[in-house]
Amino acid sequence: MENSVEVKNLVKEYDKFKLGEINFEIPSGSIVGLIGENGAGKTTLIKSILNIINTNNGSINIFNKDNKQYEKVVKEDIGVVLDNMFFPENLKIKDINSIMKGIFKNWNSETFNKYLLEFKLDEKLIIKKLSKGMRKKLEIATAISHEPKLLILDEPTSGLDPVVRSEVLDIFMDFIQDEEHSILLSTHITSDLEHIADKIIFINDGKIVLDKSRDELLDNYGVLKCDDTYLAKVDKKDIVSYKKNKYDCQILVENRDKMSKKYNDCVIDKISLEDLMVLIIKGERV
Repeated sequence: MENSVEVKNLVKEYDKFKLGEINFEIPSGSIVGLIGENGAGKTTLIKSILNIINTNNGSINIFNKDNKQYEKVVKEDIGVVLDNMFFPENLKIKDINSIMKGIFKNWNSETFNKYLLEFKLDEKLIIKKLSKGMRKKLEIATAISHEPKLLILDEPTSGLDPVVRSEVLDIFMDFIQDEEHSILLSTHITSDLEHIADKIIFINDGKIVLDKSRDELLDNYGVLKCDDTYLAKVDKKDIVSYKKNKYDCQILVENRDKMSKKYNDCVIDKISLEDLMVLIIKGERV
C-alpha cells in the first residue's frame, strides 16, 4: 500500500520546546488519529506538514512530492481544517463558494451546496453570526469540496453536538472508502478515534511514544486494578506504567490476555484511548 504522507527525521526546535525526531507514515485509504495533551506538539507537527512553519531538519513528502512545494503542487490535494481557522467575519456563507472557485481548480459547487444542505447551513447567513459548531461544519464542507485526496484536520468535531459529530464521522469514513483518500485527524475527543481510526499516533513532549493500529492498542493493552499490597507483587517487567489513586492502583500492561492468565486473581479491563493517554502521561515508571 502506498503512503499519502511520509515524515522522516523531522525536527522543529523552539526556545523551550523541541519536536522530534518524528518518523511516521499515513497509508493511503486510512484514517490516522493524532493524540496527545495540549502542548505535546500536535499542532506544530500539522503546521510542519502544511509548510506553515519552517523545520530544522527532516523531510516531509505528500503523495511523493516535497511539501516545500506546497503552494505549487501539493495544495490542490489537501483539505484542511485547523483549530484556529477562520473566514472573514463579514462574508456570507455563499461568498465562500465564489472565493474558493478562484483558489482551487477542482472546486465543486455542487458538493459544497450538498453539505450546506446536510449541515443545515443557510447560505445567506453572515459568518460572524455563526456558532462555533456551525463554523466547524462550514470549515469541513469547504475542506472536502475541492475534492482533495488528503484531509488534515485539527479538532474538526470540537463544538459539535453528538448527533452532528456522528454524521461528520460518517462523512470521514465515506471519504476514505476508495482507498486513495486519507485523513490525519488530531482531536481531544478520543472516543471518535475509537470508532473510525485505523492507526493512532500518540505524541508526548514532542516525541512519538506510540504508533500502532487502533485494534492493536485497544485489544492488546489493559488496566490491572489492585491495591498497594498487590502492586508490590507484580513483576516489574510487566508494568508499562502505574498510577496510584485514592482507593486503588491502576497498572498499564501489554498483552492483556497473557497478563489475565498470569494475574488471574485480578481484573484486567480493556482500555480506552483516554485512559491509555492518562496512564502514560501521568503514570509512574518502575
